[in-house]
Amino acid sequence: MQSVDPQNGKNFWKKNSKTVPGKSSPRKEAGGPRKPESNDSFQDFQESVNDAWDCNDDEFYVISDVKISNRMVQSAALSVINSHRSGQLPATTMAASSLPELHSHLPSQASPTTPSLLPTSQSPSIDHTLHTAPTVLPCSSPSRIPVESALPLSRLDPSAATHNRTPVIHALGSERDAARQEKFLELIESPNTNLPELRKLSWSGIPPAVRAVTWRLLNGYLPANSERREDTMKRKREEYWSFVKQYYHTRLEESYQDTFRQIHIDIPRMFPLVPLFQQTIVQEMFERILYIWAIRHPASGYVQGINDLVTPFFVVFLQEVVPEDKNLDDYEVDQVGEEERNVVEADSYWCMSKLLDGIQDSYTFAQPGIQTKVLQLGELMKRIDANLHQHLDRHEINYLQFSFRWFNNLLMREMPLGCTVRLWDTLHAEQDGFSHFVLYVCAAFLKHFSQNLMAQRDFQGLMLLLQNLPTSNWSNSDISMLVAEAFRLKFIFADAPNHLQAAKK
Repeated sequence: MQSVDPQNGKNFWKKNSKTVPGKSSPRKEAGGPRKPESNDSFQDFQESVNDAWDCNDDEFYVISDVKISNRMVQSAALSVINSHRSGQLPATTMAASSLPELHSHLPSQASPTTPSLLPTSQSPSIDHTLHTAPTVLPCSSPSRIPVESALPLSRLDPSAATHNRTPVIHALGSERDAARQEKFLELIESPNTNLPELRKLSWSGIPPAVRAVTWRLLNGYLPANSERREDTMKRKREEYWSFVKQYYHTRLEESYQDTFRQIHIDIPRMFPLVPLFQQTIVQEMFERILYIWAIRHPASGYVQGINDLVTPFFVVFLQEVVPEDKNLDDYEVDQVGEEERNVVEADSYWCMSKLLDGIQDSYTFAQPGIQTKVLQLGELMKRIDANLHQHLDRHEINYLQFSFRWFNNLLMREMPLGCTVRLWDTLHAEQDGFSHFVLYVCAAFLKHFSQNLMAQRDFQGLMLLLQNLPTSNWSNSDISMLVAEAFRLKFIFADAPNHLQAAKK
């Protein structure tokens, strides 16, 4: 069954004629705004904003037949760069001039030894020092960016990516924080953990020292009965490594080479400026996790975007085994014992797998789950911010062009990694957080930047801003406000049976 653009009747997707279990979807060349022929600064800018859609590897985002003059392109880029630098609302871009009408087209193809469950009161910490860079760095710069600030690395002004970032780990800052942690420990250590109560407590954020075990419980990987936990984890970890022994060698077979090749290409590009994720040992761990998942889920196989969903689990579980005085951003993972690394890898696999079980239709053929959410987001925005919705429509901005990535990566590429971890605390706490509540989070996220977007007066300015929203200075307090607004929207609309009816037709 093919999805159809309700406006122009064109198909979003083309059916893949060659289906092989675990095989990645064929890629189509990216078509986008043409680069100027001269070697100017905007070419560097365009390379830096490829992000999830790298050149010649674009599976789900295409803008074609767009003609943009050099002068107008430079103006749009400088406007957004200045906006990111100053942290202010972007100025209205581009004076009135003769500009060819812009048209956008939808894509045709989407494309061992067990550590203690309860950590001590202290948890591994990350360097809280703010890094500064006085000049704009090229995208290929090897400069080290803290892991907590990895997303989004400012694709427009990389020097801005080093200021005012949100660490993944926060030390307990008050007696109130310590008291909250004690409440978590009381629930976790009880013979049968009260999961509804744990969800309620986790909604506003989880203390770092108990985050890993809390995620395992809320994810469903760890049983609520404390007596069963050790045996369950031992069995599941052994099962994962039996999968590796049974399947991993098949990556060399012709039937699966394309799948493994795509995984092998995607992993180094996730965080090119973060030393942690450029270590060979870390990349091999990700390769095993993703390849085993793809082989065991032939209905979807590997789809770009799944690789990002491993990262929060990997970082949180790695923090359990990294010494407290070490910085995670450049920590040499080979210093961690092999058995502890095996635990981190196996737990990351199972928790990612559990998460994807709840949103499987987002990664099967044609990714219908994501397409449905994109349409629902449009219907929701009509009701909560009609002016913004009309503004986007007037400038021919289709929600698929920017929000597909939001749902595909669960907003991971739209905010710093520390903020993603905090957001995932709430998504884990919600009963259907990753499958349902995330829709309201995305709506609140878009609404948050309504004023910025309304200030843009053309297609280029809107698309550049939507793909590079100014979240580089966000902190946990911003995420708390975001999820609070999302909860308000859910409370208003979730029980209204017709509010998304048009999107379901």
